[in-house]
Amino acid sequence: MQWVDNRLPLPRLVYGAIGGGYPVPRNLNYWWNFGVLAGAALAVQIITGVVLAMHYAANGAVAFDSVEHIMRDVNGGWFLRYAHANGASMFFIVVYIHIFRGLYYGSYKPPREMVWLLGVVIFLLMMATAFMGYVLPWGQMSFWGAQVITGFFSAIPLVGENIRIWLLGGYAPDNAALNRFFSLHYLLPFVIAGVIILHIWALHIPGSNNPEGVDVKGEQDTVPFHPYYTAKDGWGMGVFFLIFALLVFFAPNMLGHPDNYIPANPLSTPAHIVPEWYFWPFYAILRSFTADFILPAKLWGVLAMFGSILILFFLPWLDRSPVRSAKYRPAYRIAFWVLVVDVLLLGYVGGSEATPKFLILGQITAAYYFAHFLIIVPIISRIEKTRPLPNSITEAVLAKHDGHGATRDGAAVPAE
Repeated sequence: MQWVDNRLPLPRLVYGAIGGGYPVPRNLNYWWNFGVLAGAALAVQIITGVVLAMHYAANGAVAFDSVEHIMRDVNGGWFLRYAHANGASMFFIVVYIHIFRGLYYGSYKPPREMVWLLGVVIFLLMMATAFMGYVLPWGQMSFWGAQVITGFFSAIPLVGENIRIWLLGGYAPDNAALNRFFSLHYLLPFVIAGVIILHIWALHIPGSNNPEGVDVKGEQDTVPFHPYYTAKDGWGMGVFFLIFALLVFFAPNMLGHPDNYIPANPLSTPAHIVPEWYFWPFYAILRSFTADFILPAKLWGVLAMFGSILILFFLPWLDRSPVRSAKYRPAYRIAFWVLVVDVLLLGYVGGSEATPKFLILGQITAAYYFAHFLIIVPIISRIEKTRPLPNSITEAVLAKHDGHGATRDGAAVPAE
């Protein structure tokens, strides 16, 4: 390894990035596992996707049959296809938890704004990749999902219809759209991997955040990443792959839609067109606008859907509280859990039929979603009375373990 390192300093790069040479706050809990789990999920998607691409045909006449060929005739093809389809769901699950962990512990605050911004870019790339991948099996939901989602671009004034035609390569989803989506679906995971490298690089400059939200004061506040957090991440990885295996082997179609096992038919519209479950909250926001007001309702829906993601880019400047962790922000903690419930309700509405009661519920929850970031968080950050922070990570850890809120020198610190 020394011989390699003297000629290609890759070993020292790995050691400095994830080995004993990288100091990490000593109090990270299991919510910090999900960044590593997201990387593992991406690796699963790339490996299975490359092999699946060897057998898939991006042609409207045979795309559906090529997927069935993979399932029935390719050795282990059923496993690869189910692992890839459910791997996308697992990827989104861990990323959503990763995002909400960042929201709770203030990981978007200075000096980690760039880490957060790159994370949102990764999320956008994931959504684009997942949407194009959902089209490729060329079942009923694939075809009509592409028809509906790309159709929303036509709501953009003047250039909308041209953008839609440019995206599809024609006036309706067909061979041109399949080829474009397949090409980009294959390419974008490698772009995501590149942005993840930037994400980790940006993280290593200020170092990891921690549950207390206080800065590292010295070596007593840190431990080497290896072996402490490689062991902890390894345990999390075992749980992750256990759940993943249960999903693939015992409920492989639980998160999919049965209509996608019907070949695409442009002359037969499904009764209820829905995207994959991880798009449901944004789909609910999209459907919440039902009346024209200055602009067409369809355009308002498109703007709101994209705005619901783009608003995350501005969060570091919307929340001006100097305290990072919600552990010491009682009002923000309540608002956070209300947001969690709100997003779950949006997901429920997005996966349900567009009946009047669900439209009203969707409008209320969509309004609260934007109010949380644009009104509630800025106000709370200015008027909230926060709890006193511990002087250091070590002080907080000792207080947690002695249970009495006092350190050896007798100074009072908040107990867990």
